[in-house]
Amino acid sequence: MNNRQELTPEMPPDAILTIRDLSLSFPTYGGFTSVLHNVSFSVKKGETLAIVGESGSGKTVTLRRVMSLLKNVRTDSGTITLKKRDGAILDITDISSSKAREIRGVDMSMIFQEPMTSLNPLFTIGNQLEEAILTHQSISRQEAAAKVHELLEIVRIPDAGKRIHEYPHQMSGGMRQRVMIAMALSCRPQILIADEPTTALDVTTQAQILDLMYKLQAEFGMSMMFITHDLGVVAEIADDVAVMYLGVVVERGDVDTIFHDPKHPYTQALLRSIPQIGPKAHMRLDSIKGMVPDPYNRPKGCPFHTRCIKRIHGVCDQDFPQMVTVGEGHDVRCVLYSGNEVTS
Repeated sequence: MNNRQELTPEMPPDAILTIRDLSLSFPTYGGFTSVLHNVSFSVKKGETLAIVGESGSGKTVTLRRVMSLLKNVRTDSGTITLKKRDGAILDITDISSSKAREIRGVDMSMIFQEPMTSLNPLFTIGNQLEEAILTHQSISRQEAAAKVHELLEIVRIPDAGKRIHEYPHQMSGGMRQRVMIAMALSCRPQILIADEPTTALDVTTQAQILDLMYKLQAEFGMSMMFITHDLGVVAEIADDVAVMYLGVVVERGDVDTIFHDPKHPYTQALLRSIPQIGPKAHMRLDSIKGMVPDPYNRPKGCPFHTRCIKRIHGVCDQDFPQMVTVGEGHDVRCVLYSGNEVTS
């Protein structure tokens, strides 16, 4: 049974998308299992929010829920609020499938992690891009074909007139990812959601794709939500950062604060695992011992306490920490902090 309380849609004046206290559960043989717990963050207009964390932290689940792409999921609490192009504020937490299709592509688009599983191998690139355009725009097929050619040139695919007739398997990984970007941009969305779009690419192609996305974001004035494991990418493209662990946002703030003044032990551990240059270049990298716990067997108290070197016995393994503000726009979920003072 869905026991979510209805909340009046509201959001910060500079935000275009706000997730507030979102908790989700998936059905299992033993009942419903919690996968997200009180997730909250906002995406500002024209800026990039990076969501970081290990595999199993709930990053992709959160963004797929924003896109209404999850089935059989129960919303236990919270809201997802979107500010549309006309300024209207819409609660999209539990919208219908037909309404979700109207929003996708126009207000929000998503670039998936592996383009080979997202592109249909039986249709040409041009056919698939045309379908995406015709689904959301009332234009002729000839106009759609012209727009497809324009999109392929925008994402810098060489010889677009020839490529438009090719199938996905005839393109390299970098080219397929550019096609996915073109598809996501086909209706000029307000928000572009990117789920680790450069994971399967080599370093040179990754740099080209990131540079392309950055320039297109500036050109179109889009907001962007970017999932990545690569903190180097975060430092390069993000304005704000949300750090997730086991379905919980443990720290959030602007990118400079997160990198130069991290508070949560998990954020600190992630940053220590980044390769260094200079005198520390040959030092052994730190690693976080253990694994992200199984969501079906969540630890009591702070979800990170089983791996935390700063845990307080009898506290961290008993009490679920509340999110507290430790600076301007900087929030952390840790019992080591109360207000703005470190208590231990």
